[in-house]
Amino acid sequence: MHHGSTFKMVTATAALEEGAVKESEYVYDRGVYPYGHNPVCWYYTEYHRGHGNVNVKTALQKSCNYFFYEMGRRLGVDTIAKYAEFYGLGQKTGIELTGETAGTVASTAEAEKRGEQWYLSNTLSAAIGQSYNNFSPIQMARYISILANGGNWVTPTLIKEIKDKDGNRIPKEEIRSYVNELLGLSTNPISDLKISNETMNTIKAGMRLVTSSGGTAYSVFKDFKYSVAGKTGSAQAITQEKGEITNGWFVGFTPYNNSEVAIAVLLEDGASNSSAAKAAKKILDAYYNTDIEETENLKEDMSAQIYTET
Repeated sequence: MHHGSTFKMVTATAALEEGAVKESEYVYDRGVYPYGHNPVCWYYTEYHRGHGNVNVKTALQKSCNYFFYEMGRRLGVDTIAKYAEFYGLGQKTGIELTGETAGTVASTAEAEKRGEQWYLSNTLSAAIGQSYNNFSPIQMARYISILANGGNWVTPTLIKEIKDKDGNRIPKEEIRSYVNELLGLSTNPISDLKISNETMNTIKAGMRLVTSSGGTAYSVFKDFKYSVAGKTGSAQAITQEKGEITNGWFVGFTPYNNSEVAIAVLLEDGASNSSAAKAAKKILDAYYNTDIEETENLKEDMSAQIYTET
């Protein structure tokens, strides 16, 4: 599933860690990028001008394509792919479901596999989350979770606990290794990169600006009582039934300084990223129970009957 600009934190991580950009450096967005196939910033399409001066934080805040095209050109696609793997993209998450997709990360190896040539213009597209980049919503949620918690690997699970017939809790590791064996998965992160706190904090600060004044999701979260850091995205997808459709994405985490929730929302077909942000806000409202009337039926029932499966 293409996910558009929600990928930009990967490119930002690569650029900061590889020294391709400093947090303080400004890139001047003229609207039309002068390399490759001369791609444009979405802002140019809309307003016939560029964003002007942006640094890594404000490029995330305004979702400036131009800035990330420039990072792609400086880095090359395979460097970006290395950081996508760090965030668990292009790999199964190990959630306890059969048929989970691994997705794909754009790289020169992926192009070779498909017998295609790789050009600078492909790199520019990949840097803003297009090209072969294709990830599932659960992967996107895990990526945001890894980012929010400072780079620690997370394995999504549907199982809270399992007890044996004597009522003893079975260790999580045992359940995990059983699930992995069943699904043919390995749990170890395939990346041994360590990302500096400074880089993580810069990117999280950029995501915080997304929901602040001037950010692409400000109108949705301006009255929300918890601090949300996020990223919007819209992506074109080609479907057999309808031809080209637009998918709206919102990914984020909250609270900003002490995160406990990571979220990824995908709305398919004709949905804007602001609809996806609104859906995310409703989910967070329910989680925090901030709007009792709307969410009173959503309280978690903790009195479920214990049952045994044999």
